[in-house]
Amino acid sequence: MNMQDFTSDRVRILVADDEAYILQVVALKLRNAGFEVMTAYDGEEALSCVRSYGADLVVTDLQMPGLTGIALARAMAADPKLAGIPIMMLTARGHLLHEGEADSANIARVVQKPFSPRALLEEIEALLAERRRAA
Repeated sequence: MNMQDFTSDRVRILVADDEAYILQVVALKLRNAGFEVMTAYDGEEALSCVRSYGADLVVTDLQMPGLTGIALARAMAADPKLAGIPIMMLTARGHLLHEGEADSANIARVVQKPFSPRALLEEIEALLAERRRAA
């Protein structure tokens, strides 16, 4: 887990992906955009991190060893302290969620891999803006 600059009032995003390159690219793009970013290499680490430190948004890969992205989302949805945190699911083409899975696990967006880091940032900013308007 990487908790770089984890002391400010900036929006806090947890990024979980077992592919180091994707994790690094996404984290760098988000940090450069002014977000506070924590990283995790698997679902167990991500769940521990979000339970310990909280987050305003979780961006997670669907397919990870151990606790998958969908299992992480379900664990968060089942925990009253974490259920309100929106989740953005990254998924490889061909690995789609089953009907109803996204809603039952509080998944706000599904983004197909490969994706443009700029397009992902735009999706994140749009999702956060929607959340602010709804609050």
